[in-house]
Amino acid sequence: MNKGIKTWPLSILLMTGTTMPAFAEAAKPVAAPAVANVMLDPWTGPYDGVPPWDKVKPADFPPAFEEAMKRTKVEFEAILTNPAPVTFDNTIKANELAGASVSRLFSIWGVHSSNLSNPEIRKIQAEWEPKISAFFNELQLDARWFQRVQYLYQERENLGLDKAQMRLLERTYDGLVRNGALLNAEQKTQLIGIETEISKKFSDFQNKVLADEETYILLTDPSEVAGLPDSFVASLKAAAEAKGKTGWAVANTRSAIQPFLENSPRRDLREKIWRAFVMRGDNQDANDTNATIAEILKLRQQRAELLGFETHAHYRMADTMAKQPEKAMDLMMKVWPAAVARVKEEVADMQAIADKEKAGITIEPWDYRYYAEKVRKAKYDLDQNELKPYFQLDNMVAAMFDAANKLYGMSFTENTGTVPVFEPEVRTFEVKRDGKLIGLFYLDNFARPGKRSGAWMTTYRDQFKLSGKNNITLASNNNNFVKGAGGKPTLISIDDASTLFHEFGHAIHYLNYDITWPGLGNTPRDFVEYPSQVNENWLLTPYILNTYAKHAETGEPIPQALVEKIKASDTFMQGFATVEYLSSAILDMMLHHRKDPVTDPRAFEKEALAKIGMPKEMVMRHRLPQFNHLFSSDGYSAGYYSYLWSETMDADTWAAFTEKGDVWDKETAERFRSMLLSTGNESDRIEAYRAFRGRDPDVKYIMQKRGFPLPAETTK
Repeated sequence: MNKGIKTWPLSILLMTGTTMPAFAEAAKPVAAPAVANVMLDPWTGPYDGVPPWDKVKPADFPPAFEEAMKRTKVEFEAILTNPAPVTFDNTIKANELAGASVSRLFSIWGVHSSNLSNPEIRKIQAEWEPKISAFFNELQLDARWFQRVQYLYQERENLGLDKAQMRLLERTYDGLVRNGALLNAEQKTQLIGIETEISKKFSDFQNKVLADEETYILLTDPSEVAGLPDSFVASLKAAAEAKGKTGWAVANTRSAIQPFLENSPRRDLREKIWRAFVMRGDNQDANDTNATIAEILKLRQQRAELLGFETHAHYRMADTMAKQPEKAMDLMMKVWPAAVARVKEEVADMQAIADKEKAGITIEPWDYRYYAEKVRKAKYDLDQNELKPYFQLDNMVAAMFDAANKLYGMSFTENTGTVPVFEPEVRTFEVKRDGKLIGLFYLDNFARPGKRSGAWMTTYRDQFKLSGKNNITLASNNNNFVKGAGGKPTLISIDDASTLFHEFGHAIHYLNYDITWPGLGNTPRDFVEYPSQVNENWLLTPYILNTYAKHAETGEPIPQALVEKIKASDTFMQGFATVEYLSSAILDMMLHHRKDPVTDPRAFEKEALAKIGMPKEMVMRHRLPQFNHLFSSDGYSAGYYSYLWSETMDADTWAAFTEKGDVWDKETAERFRSMLLSTGNESDRIEAYRAFRGRDPDVKYIMQKRGFPLPAETTK
């Protein structure tokens, strides 16, 4: 569920201390050393310039990083040493317009470290990310910068600021204070040292997990792939051939492991492949991450205490909708008991089938998906392999574009081949809304070596109106689907199609931005996943299924009887899905909402899961040793709850559409777009939600969506 990766511009960096951002583009040039560099200099070509992927070489990154820091220092010094009286324009606005060079560089670097990683990139990453972290933390903690911001903050009522300017100034001040601006010189030096060390550990963790994910299990006997769908077998064979092997290669990634576990009748192989997957980072070898995790946790707690926070969770949640760890945990524990109870029911159904078949087994984690499919068939006469031919990737891409058009007036016209891309299979699309050009969309759909697992969205350039030019957003979606072999269509599961719509929901969010200040472009972590989760709802609507779910071989639309089976099984396996995710989120909070850092992550995971009553037939979606959300950056640390928080708003928002009697209702869609999608963080997000819905989100809708009894009913 590695979804929704998004990073921020220089103005936000100096508020939050976040490192390695994909900055927004600034259109106003600032004096800088005249050293040409293709990754730093203004992009050329259509759409106000596009990334020059075709001209980038990994060896160019180190000198580019060096030059980027020089340019950034020049820009920042110009602001800090301006002899004129301190004003909003020569301080806050000037900072908002700074950072164009480094913006371009880190947009390109982000793709190389996430989509195109290799030993050379990892070596550069290990050497340079800590240096860059230290550099930007030194900028953020420069006393001269805080003095200017503090003066404006104290005079804010006398500056004639509009609401957006006032919010930006207040958030800038609060962010600086939260991240150490009031520390003394010795404490600031200590903080920079901690941040630098954390950055090193993040790179270490990410590279170790990626190394384990690049392994594979080679199957050489035809009996080992018996029972698997033909299209999946063909993809495994193609994967083996790509590695110069004879047989079938099962990559150690979710996109390959999951369909194997769902379909293989070979219990011994299911266990072998399951163990390889869940033990990533936990094999007591060179790629074991447990010691790295312990070091990160120790450093995080040191930082939190230095900054005046009780725990890392308090520090990370200070600028979220939930605000307090207890509030996030309260929401999770409202859902957890019902989810665990549902898992027990699901396991009982599976065990009954295993017993009926005289399998002579007790359901284990490597059996769950396999026997769940048997239950699905028995209860709903629904076979996932019967569905898959109707979910062609290209058709689902067309479906998500059509849905965006019906809801928001957005059009996506393919122009692949007209702009550079970083990998030959990346597709590009020109984006318009109501006929006006608003963006360029990159789509990188397929798994490959060097590409991190999961799915994510990012932008290479964000929209903001301050400069008068930054109106064309460059957005991308990145997935890890297994490509159809031999030129055959790529078939995906309903879960994969949901992921496709989810990531596209992030893109819709940023493509619809209509904000002035880049510093108000970052929404709280527990809001970020909300627009994407809302977008998942349209996938299984009658219009989308009837129009785009067409059989890969016959072209026939999906039969209505099959659609009815999908609807009837809508809440099937919600116990598994909820517990799998929620156990990861609860342990994230337990891990970070404590003063004494965990020193043995392996033991902690085991003890914590026992404490909350984790069903023995399951594992977390992300075990700690491979939990990139938590340990490759600070992004989701003490924040993985945000998916549930966002889904609570999502379910409540979907109710707003269904209550209209038409889920394509234009008026509701426009209110959602204009009040919540387009506004970035220009107003408090809970206030924006209340304006849209007329109240706070109601938890009953997420319980109903998952087919769980309401909390009050659960206690009866």
